[in-house]
Amino acid sequence: MARTASTKLSFCALALTLLAGAFGSEARADATLDRIKGRQKLTVGIILSGAPFGYIDPRSRAEKGFNIDLAKALAEKLGVKVELVTVTPPNRVQFLQQGKVDVLIANMQFTEDRAKIMDHVQTPYDRAGGAALGRKDSGIKDWTDLKGKPVCISQGSNYAQPLADTYGAEVKGIPSQPESMLALQGGNCVVAVHVAPTIKLLLADRPDAWKDYAIVIPTELEPADSVIWLRKGERDTGAALDAAVRELHASGAMLEMAKANRLVDPTFLEEARRTYAAPAKP
Repeated sequence: MARTASTKLSFCALALTLLAGAFGSEARADATLDRIKGRQKLTVGIILSGAPFGYIDPRSRAEKGFNIDLAKALAEKLGVKVELVTVTPPNRVQFLQQGKVDVLIANMQFTEDRAKIMDHVQTPYDRAGGAALGRKDSGIKDWTDLKGKPVCISQGSNYAQPLADTYGAEVKGIPSQPESMLALQGGNCVVAVHVAPTIKLLLADRPDAWKDYAIVIPTELEPADSVIWLRKGERDTGAALDAAVRELHASGAMLEMAKANRLVDPTFLEEARRTYAAPAKP
C-alpha cells in the first residue's frame, strides 16, 4: 500500500511539474510582448551589410535601408518606439538568445535548421536567394562549376550547406559581407555568394569599382522566405508582429518601402500585396 501511495504521489508531482512548465512557457510567451509594451520600445537586431537592406548613409551617418524602415513600421504598428541594435552574421542569433534584442530583421531566410532553435513570424516580408559574384573571366557559369573551388560567404549563412554538400565548394566563412567582397577582390575566392538584391545594387551603384565583376551564375541559390526571427515559444509576440506584417503587405506600405530603398526585383512583394489586400473568401 505504501508503494501504491508513493506511486500516486509521484504521478501527482509529475503532473504538477508538467502543468507548472506549461504555465511557465505561456508566461514566457507573454513576457516579451508585455516587456515591449511596458518599456514602450521594440528592440530590433539589424545587419548593416549594404543597400538595399541596411547601411550607414555616408552623408547623415544614419542607419538606412529596407530592414530599418520595416523595423520602424512594426514598432509604429505596436504603438511603441524602436531601438536598432547592429548585429553581425556571427553574433546575431546569440544576441537574440541572450535577450539583447527582441527580434531579428537581419537578412535571415527561413531554413529548417534555424527553425529548430528559433521561432519566426509566419508571414514573410520578402523572398531572396543567393547570387554568385565573380570575375567576368572566371569561367564560372553554373553552381556545379564551384566544385573544389573557394567560395566566400558570410559566417552563419544558410548558403554554406548547399554550396559544400550539393556543389562541393570549399566554403570560406567571412565575418561580414563587406569583408567577403574584399576577399573576392583579393583573389581569395572565385565567387562571393550573398543575397541577390545586395549584389545587384552593388553592381548598379559602383560600376567602376566592379567593372570586371558580374553575377556569373544566372540562377539564384536556395531562394527562401525572408522572415523575422524571435525566441522559441514567444507566440504572442509572433502573432502581434504577424498581424502587422500582413497589414503592411495589404496596405502596400511594404512594397513602397522596398521601392523607396531600390529593391531591384519587387515581384514577391507585388504578389504579397495582391494576396493580403484581397477580401477573404466566405
